[in-house]
Amino acid sequence: MSVAFTAYSLPLSTSGRWIVDATTGQRVKLMCVNWPSHMEAMLVEGLQFKRLDDIAALIVKLRFNCVRLTYPIYMFTRYANLTVQQSFQKLDLKEAITGITQNNPSILNMTIVEAYVAVVDSLTAHGIMVVPDNHVSQPGWCCGNDDGNGFFGDRYFEPQEWLQGLRLAAETLKNKSHVVAMSLRNELRGGHQKEDVWYQYMSEGAKLIHQINPNVLVVVSGLSYDTDLSFLKNRPMGFNLDNKLVFEIHLYSFSHNGRGWMSKPLNTFCASSNQGFEDRAGFLVRGQNSTPLFVSEFGIDQTGADEGQNRFLNCFSTYLTENDFDWALWALQGSYYRRDGMINSQETYGVLDSNFTGAKNPNFLHKFQLLQTKLQDPISKQTTSFIMYYPLSGECVLTNEKNQLALGGCNRSYRWSHEKDGAPMRSVGSKLCLKAVGDGQPPILNEDCSSQQSAWKYATYAKLQLASTNERGQALCLQRDPTSGLIVTKNCMCLNDAECREDPQSQWFKLVPSNAYSSPLSTNGRWIVDATTGQRVKLMCVNWPGHMQAMLAEGLHLKPLDDIAASVGCKVAFQLRAFDLLNPHVHTPRQLDCSTIL
Repeated sequence: MSVAFTAYSLPLSTSGRWIVDATTGQRVKLMCVNWPSHMEAMLVEGLQFKRLDDIAALIVKLRFNCVRLTYPIYMFTRYANLTVQQSFQKLDLKEAITGITQNNPSILNMTIVEAYVAVVDSLTAHGIMVVPDNHVSQPGWCCGNDDGNGFFGDRYFEPQEWLQGLRLAAETLKNKSHVVAMSLRNELRGGHQKEDVWYQYMSEGAKLIHQINPNVLVVVSGLSYDTDLSFLKNRPMGFNLDNKLVFEIHLYSFSHNGRGWMSKPLNTFCASSNQGFEDRAGFLVRGQNSTPLFVSEFGIDQTGADEGQNRFLNCFSTYLTENDFDWALWALQGSYYRRDGMINSQETYGVLDSNFTGAKNPNFLHKFQLLQTKLQDPISKQTTSFIMYYPLSGECVLTNEKNQLALGGCNRSYRWSHEKDGAPMRSVGSKLCLKAVGDGQPPILNEDCSSQQSAWKYATYAKLQLASTNERGQALCLQRDPTSGLIVTKNCMCLNDAECREDPQSQWFKLVPSNAYSSPLSTNGRWIVDATTGQRVKLMCVNWPGHMQAMLAEGLHLKPLDDIAASVGCKVAFQLRAFDLLNPHVHTPRQLDCSTIL
């Protein structure tokens, strides 16, 4: 997939609802994956299978720019002098010790805290931002209502020890340039949770982190397994830590009536799920006092075997892309050293396979391509237009050589203007509008922008089916034709959302707003610059011959084309730019953001 490189510097800050480059104000989108280090072994998963640097390189290849790196409080407060080898011996993890000896021999004799820092350093060397997350106090699997790790005052959750652990973690990581944020606590929960206690200790923890390291963002979670921040509507935190405060939220298919994804009318259930998320947390990014919201956990069975979870992701991804949230997917690991007493326990939600060799689902990058794209930027001078997103496959709508609508890579997607429901759908940069022709027929692009067949609106409450009407006034929705692969118009399914038991996902198309697409380059004196912003664009190229007798780029017999492109695009993760037209006095490491659509 082609990507554009946008330079930004660290540290980060906030501007309204956005996380931004503290120097330039440019949007920096966190597109993270969770990598646990909070389990009983207190070491990131997978080091018995792969070198640490190789796993970091895999994270880059999978187009994540960030890792939410979990840890237990006791790692710092009680077990700081425990070595990795001692930790694994206590758990009788003999095979894992053998594997780590082979792949990461230097790790074994480190203390578990030193090993955690080594992971941060490896991620930093690969240009990956890091968000340390206090997941639990007592090391182990999370979470349960009565596991003793749920809320302040629980058996393993003594508030003062928690604050001590936060302090030690913040001091240990204070000078790590790519530690861009620190999360206070994962999934507060259980029968003891109280809002007043939440305000007391989360405020204290946030201010403590900020005092120790004013450069990092401070990430604050909610109640009820971090699915609820609605109480902030009536009582805000009362501070923003000098524009460093971020809230986090979680959502899974099972978070609220998970069986409904298969048993309820899908349009209605999807709309209800997204509206519930908006009411519990999404409201934080609205209005004059907006704050960034980090969706720090969501995920599904990566094998694709659970249809209910697939439906959840297809639904939720429309909400995530429409609002362009920062996010962290659960999870990276395909297996655990030990979970709930089981050695080499499998993680179906893991992006990687059980041996950490590659993606479990070969369609992962295809499915997540628009999520892994920065779509909105508060300082962009580009006009906002729309990408037509097809969540069932993760693709976007483009035109083929016959000027017909089809699906393909979102980096090549058509851009549309659409002022309101019932307005024409105009192709940006042309006089053409999208016009419905008839049931089962591909819509056409022509200059008729005034007829009812060129007027488009969302047909149902879910706002996922784009419909026009034919000459007889019949509603026709966009739909992917399974035979030709083209986009056609068909009778709209489930117009009566509350009663419909059909699966309307083949007609789900979402108009996703974007103003962060790249612009052409220009020159300014001796510099190559972005033609819109005037920002310096430094070309850092490698020659790849295609001029030899075979007249084909070299190496395609050894590696897939996309793998070679990915290694060229993101291998060198950050550069020192000695001079920038807009910031001539700034000499800071510039992070390469591979997320902006060309």
